[in-house]
Amino acid sequence: MKKITGSSVLPARREDIELTTADGLTLVGELALPADRAPVATMICLHPLPTHGGMMDSQVFRKAAHRLPALADIAVLRFNTRGTESVRGRSEGEFDQAVGERFDVAAAIEYAEFAELPNLWIVGWSFGTDLALMYGLEPDVAGAILLSPPLRFSAPEHLAAWAQDGRPLTALVPEFDDYLRPAEARERFAAVPQAEVVAVDGAKHLWVGDTERVLDEIVARLNPAVALPLPREWDGPMERADSSAYADRTTAVFKDKPR
Repeated sequence: MKKITGSSVLPARREDIELTTADGLTLVGELALPADRAPVATMICLHPLPTHGGMMDSQVFRKAAHRLPALADIAVLRFNTRGTESVRGRSEGEFDQAVGERFDVAAAIEYAEFAELPNLWIVGWSFGTDLALMYGLEPDVAGAILLSPPLRFSAPEHLAAWAQDGRPLTALVPEFDDYLRPAEARERFAAVPQAEVVAVDGAKHLWVGDTERVLDEIVARLNPAVALPLPREWDGPMERADSSAYADRTTAVFKDKPR
């Protein structure tokens, strides 16, 4: 048995993908599927603010893609929103303050639908949570999970739309978040009767050191049949990712910046 660490990459079928938006842009991304079976659910990742280092390889989503296809039979679809760059490449266009990004979210959902991926869930992180609230209520989306929601671009009418729709909505809120802490989050999300606010003791906005807890919470909703907590060891082939390309885009770039 080998310990699963931050750089561990478990077996999966991984392919580079391109998304085409309704306004004519090409976005780069990756789809990771279970290595030898069909997925049970699909996680569409919406990353933090690209103007402050957010991208498809932001650490929670990178680790989800490296682990969840093998550990939880979950497909992980990651992509760079317009104007965002990572090792995978740069998506066309420019950051548009959560306006043009509506087409990016729609393109990701459309890709998942066309690929016949099952049980689609939107998982947003920081800026990505605003995109999820604003644009995630598409017919084939089962629900949404919000990691460190700042409620910065989204508005009360977006919460009202989720309330009226009734689909599940979970917010994971760090105890020491920079923008929205659990007590205020409970007040703000009270507008959505079905919303579940999960306070995570000791955690901060970037989830450094708390990724395992986040992945467990995601799996609990996307594939409840999986025993939790997820294994911390792996008896099988395992690769190691080179994370040096992200070292300056995890904590230093985000420090004291809105996301």
